[in-house]
Amino acid sequence: MTLRAATPADLDAIMAIENRSFPTDAWSRESMAAELAGPHGRYLVDDDDGVVIGYGGVRALPGAPDADIQTIAFVAERRGEGRGRRLLRALLRAAAERGAHEVFLEVRADNPTAEGLYLAERFEEIGRRPRYYQPDDVDAIVMRRDLRRHPLPVEHVEEATA
Repeated sequence: MTLRAATPADLDAIMAIENRSFPTDAWSRESMAAELAGPHGRYLVDDDDGVVIGYGGVRALPGAPDADIQTIAFVAERRGEGRGRRLLRALLRAAAERGAHEVFLEVRADNPTAEGLYLAERFEEIGRRPRYYQPDDVDAIVMRRDLRRHPLPVEHVEEATA
């Protein structure tokens, strides 16, 4: 398992996963390219022997008290291997390194697997956005992890090297 910084050269692989994972509400290629190039995001890919099998990003302005997990996705065949947890922890570390005390995210209410991961990683539900995901009319569950109350243990630091 290798987590590394995403580069513009990874855009095709990221978009292939994005479009398969989120067929009705995928990010546009332009939006994803802007995220990869932007100064406030930290995007990582899970590279398995030269093949990108997953990616994720966090938006965290240096010195800002909060950060947002933007997206996490994997090819279907590689889900359930613990890679999403490892990637999430690396993104949390990146947010903490930029000074964030709280990390927020939104997850589709019809994705209990992702919601379960976030709950297991000490996120808590703080609200809902009705019909947020369009055109599917699916609610977004808004979640938060307070890094002051639930700091990343040392083993997370070791796992998060990228």
